[in-house]
Amino acid sequence: QVQLVESGGGLVQAGDSLRLSCAASGRTFRRYAMGWFRQTPGKERDFVAAISWSAIATYYADSVKGRFTISIDNAKKTVYLQMNSLKPEDTAVYYCAARGLDYSDSYYIDGQDYDYWGQGTQVTVSS
Repeated sequence: QVQLVESGGGLVQAGDSLRLSCAASGRTFRRYAMGWFRQTPGKERDFVAAISWSAIATYYADSVKGRFTISIDNAKKTVYLQMNSLKPEDTAVYYCAARGLDYSDSYYIDGQDYDYWGQGTQVTVSS
């Protein structure tokens, strides 16, 4: 099994920045594709950002494009989400997800494509 542990959430004001981290441990794969999703009460979990193993490819939801940056440190098996210019509508529980890969170097935007999920970290942005 792979364990994912998120950290870095908190309460900030609109316009502030936060950096979320997600560290993977346990069973290791040759490669990972990783992503960030978020969920608010009563709504489905939404895609935020995804990154391929080599970091050569990233993809963002339109709502965060230009404000959020996903990055990966393969040596540390950690993925980051730098969130700038935060808005109240960014308030949610943020989850990281991982998919083990053998040889491909793809990213995934559908939550069903991921095998492992973290427990989530709350981000609250006040106006």
